[in-house]
Amino acid sequence: MACNYPIKFEPILLEKIWGGTKLNQFFNKKSTAPNVGESWEISTVPNAVSVVANGALKGQDLVQLIKAYQEDLLGSKVYNEFGNEFPLLIKFIDAKTDLSIQLHPDDALAKKRHNSFGKTEMWYVLQADKNAKLIVGFNQPVDKALYLEKLGQDELLSILNAETVTAGDVFFIPTGRIHAIGGGVLVAEIQQTSDITYRVFDWNRVDSQGKGRELHTELALEALDFSHQNTYKIQYDEKRNEVQLASCPYFTTKLIAVANTLSKINDKDSFVIYMCVAGAVSIQYESGEDVLLKTGETVLLPATLKNYTIIAEEKAKLLEVFID
Repeated sequence: MACNYPIKFEPILLEKIWGGTKLNQFFNKKSTAPNVGESWEISTVPNAVSVVANGALKGQDLVQLIKAYQEDLLGSKVYNEFGNEFPLLIKFIDAKTDLSIQLHPDDALAKKRHNSFGKTEMWYVLQADKNAKLIVGFNQPVDKALYLEKLGQDELLSILNAETVTAGDVFFIPTGRIHAIGGGVLVAEIQQTSDITYRVFDWNRVDSQGKGRELHTELALEALDFSHQNTYKIQYDEKRNEVQLASCPYFTTKLIAVANTLSKINDKDSFVIYMCVAGAVSIQYESGEDVLLKTGETVLLPATLKNYTIIAEEKAKLLEVFID
């Protein structure tokens, strides 16, 4: 059995204390829960492994696929580096209320402490309520002493960079950079395969038993990047049909506008992921039926699928993700 077709997966929906209903409302992610915060679209995180939703491989999970198809699925370079572990975790996130202020360790620290990859990530804003914000980085030069002073005085927010956002805004979050998704923001998130998060502030909220969530003040301190930038938002030309948003050793992401028909050749030694962030497209390939991709859906194209055509069912925008 070949894996040579665009593979869709069943979304894994996770309820969160800060989650809402937009994933169902906007993307038809089937859930009646009032607090679904995340839809994991492609994952090999233990206990949250994606299961194929379409085609000949329907019902198999992504770990099984990687073991069976190896380089054919991932590409030789990717498989040689990561083996049977899929290197990325692909999500949609709905923050009804603010996420914790947090950061993530780099590969070396995550390996040492958790036997895990680090967590470099990026956000593409899909929708934002009026005046909704993201927190990314510091708003001034900060050192360890100032950070600890503000944290201890419950004044951490005064030194953080908060930005009002709208659909199409993009932020790259390297390991160590302090950040939080604000209430009212819906994002697509591309990240390394890691579920390691260090919370440093959680808005003093408590659960139904009156307990606050665990904070990781000491763990975060060694991982924290104190560098300051004048701007953290990625600037790009929204009028271009294809534009690179982010590139790092862990992933490259492009934004592609599809108005008619787009012929594609995968000349990389990597799988390709498409997240549909607006409109709808059909993906045509030689050996099988077209695969429809609607807003809020994700598809994985195996490395061996080299030639395909993307056809706009309605004017669309796609995030194209691969490993260079």
